[in-house]
Amino acid sequence: MWLEILLTSVLGFVIYWFVSRDKEETLPLEDGWWGPGARPAAAEDSSIRPFKVETSEEEIQDLHRRIDRVRLTPPLEDARFHFGFNSTYLKKVLSYWRNDFDWRKQVDILNRYPHFKTRIEGLDIHFIHVKPPQPPSGCTPKPLLMVHGWPGSFYEFYKIIPLLTDPRSHGLSEEHVFEVICPSIPGYGFSEASSKKGLNSVATARIFYKLMLRLGFREFYIQGGDWGSLICTNIAQMVPSHVKGLHLNMAFIVNPGILTLLLGRRFPRLFGYTQRDMELLFPFREKVFYSLLRESGYMHIQCTKPDTVGCALNDSPVGLAAYILEKFSTWTNPEFRDLEDGGLERKFSLDDLLTNVMLYWTTGTIASSQRFYKENLGQGFMANKHDRIKVHVPTGFAAFPCELMHVPEKWVKFKYPKLVSYSYMARGGHFAAFEEPELLARDICKFVGLLEQR
Repeated sequence: MWLEILLTSVLGFVIYWFVSRDKEETLPLEDGWWGPGARPAAAEDSSIRPFKVETSEEEIQDLHRRIDRVRLTPPLEDARFHFGFNSTYLKKVLSYWRNDFDWRKQVDILNRYPHFKTRIEGLDIHFIHVKPPQPPSGCTPKPLLMVHGWPGSFYEFYKIIPLLTDPRSHGLSEEHVFEVICPSIPGYGFSEASSKKGLNSVATARIFYKLMLRLGFREFYIQGGDWGSLICTNIAQMVPSHVKGLHLNMAFIVNPGILTLLLGRRFPRLFGYTQRDMELLFPFREKVFYSLLRESGYMHIQCTKPDTVGCALNDSPVGLAAYILEKFSTWTNPEFRDLEDGGLERKFSLDDLLTNVMLYWTTGTIASSQRFYKENLGQGFMANKHDRIKVHVPTGFAAFPCELMHVPEKWVKFKYPKLVSYSYMARGGHFAAFEEPELLARDICKFVGLLEQR
């Protein structure tokens, strides 16, 4: 029986590969309008306006009043983080947030990098644009678009930006120096939310491509994880001639390789699995099936009725913090669910974590950020064209060991046939730039170096 299953799987893979090979399809560029009402006849304002993050005493006092009125449910004995965010530890987080967290100071930190807004397809798009302070003589900085995901923000990149724009000052090689652009996805943080249904990753990719053109970049590098990886992938599928290189630390891949999981443990070499792949994928039932089941409940809610939970989270800073910070626990390391504090402060500071939460709270964008799930995943399995076409630009991939699901090189190469580099990272999870900025920066530079040697 096993031989029949094996032969059937291999035959299916070969047929699928033969049918889909060498089809260098692209996504149509198209156009859109996401602002309220009908698209005006007048040309859209294409100016780029400086922007500054601000706060007020009223905003801070309102937050404090809401925290003071919190009503928590006691955790079960020995529950740790297995039932979600442990309310005993949450009391510590709330005490720090209420009494020690200095939002004004964090606003000053946010404003260390130049912020801008520009109007694209009816929406005010926010981004930071960081140029090298002192590029080496004769060096032209490489433009790099970096895109965040959920429940993150542009703030995830604050520690990696100096490593890319000023590597020598941080002990890294100055062979590759970048000019970094980090936009906020529409409906996240300071980017305006769509007034209409349909704004998905493809529309966002087009908006960010227009942003890069508006900044004067005809060719550029792109990097992303989580939604950022899909948005960057869509940019590469849409305008491959403008993308010099695509670097990812997560990949949305659905291909016959996943079917080989059932047989890969018995025949790893046949399916191209390395010893490290075997360690990260097996036992399959625990490391893949049960792990995804435990961590994907939020996704079903946000793919179907995001506004319902969004109403609750947008009204309660405590609920919002618990909902978001839980992801920074178990998505950083699944073993953190066994800890009373979820391991949150092992990799992040409360200041950094709460700053990210505040970017959702002060802008009131949790519901609009969650709608991105329904727009992208609520249409059904393989419903989008980009799911079914490959990416024909040079690609680099960083496989962090605690990512939600490990993606072997063989799978990545199936979707991204021009894979230039694939790295097994020494440590780190889902929020790579936030957690391990130096590891990610080094891998980006390695990828660009390999690409330029070709």
